[in-house]
Amino acid sequence: MTNIEPVTVADIQLMQGLAQHVTATRPDLVNSDASFGELAWNWGKGHAVDAASWRRRLWFSGGDLVAWGWAHLPRRVRRSDGSVKDVTDACLTYQVHPDHAGLVDEVIDWYDGTAAGLERTVIPSAADEFALKRWAAHGYETDPASLGDTGSWTQLNERHLTDLEQPVLPDGFRFRTADEAGPEAAVQAHLDAWGSSAYTTESYQGVRQTAGYRGDLHILVEAPDGTMAASTIMWLDEANRTAEFEPVGTHRDYRRRGLARAMLLHGMHRARAAGATHMTVACLGAPGHPQARGLYYSVGFRMFTRDAPLISTKTAD
Repeated sequence: MTNIEPVTVADIQLMQGLAQHVTATRPDLVNSDASFGELAWNWGKGHAVDAASWRRRLWFSGGDLVAWGWAHLPRRVRRSDGSVKDVTDACLTYQVHPDHAGLVDEVIDWYDGTAAGLERTVIPSAADEFALKRWAAHGYETDPASLGDTGSWTQLNERHLTDLEQPVLPDGFRFRTADEAGPEAAVQAHLDAWGSSAYTTESYQGVRQTAGYRGDLHILVEAPDGTMAASTIMWLDEANRTAEFEPVGTHRDYRRRGLARAMLLHGMHRARAAGATHMTVACLGAPGHPQARGLYYSVGFRMFTRDAPLISTKTAD
């Protein structure tokens, strides 16, 4: 059974289910942007403005989802600072169950057909040797943008939730949850951290619709003047007793005060209390992007796996 329809929140829940199955057996094969939390966050933040440019296909076996592809086609992105960006290429997020690895060829054929005539990128796991060979056989090569000190590849970091430090905030700052602070504060905290984001109240409503979102695991740091100076969402995968930070951000005017570090430690204590024994967070891995990696390493994370960005510039198939 296959479908080719726009991406819905019900689709995301199915995809999250596959992410949970892969995480349970081969977590190193969970593709970038295909984890339990990334799927929810990416759909929620983008459904209100990007949905018209999304295409998806689902592959089932015996009623179970065993593979999916989510293509992001050209679109115009309007950001909160008034800037506009025209995206002219296509990007694919996908996942194939290890027991059905041969379906990767069908995913590639579908993507090439859906995005024919466009430059096409994809980010499989660097640990998925079989998939990398199949992408290469279809003409995909290492994306030049991922090379060098400022490359665009992403690494996944992990740590177990043992031996956690106690968080320490500067005087006058305090931890809040999104349940306590409310939607307007949660959205503004994200915009203040990311500046040119396209995030809106409607985006946040989408995030809250997704499986795994919990307002008590959406953490903010409130400054003495009431500004939400930092924020993060933790996505709890109860089946695997793991949780994921996504996103993590600090207000431009409150950086280098230890707020993000304290927030991550506080978040891990809350995740452990909620039943998690393991935590993950992603960041850019190239040497020229040390800030986030250094932050995560400072609270005990270490690289677990990474993606391998590929590109095809063929305009006809």
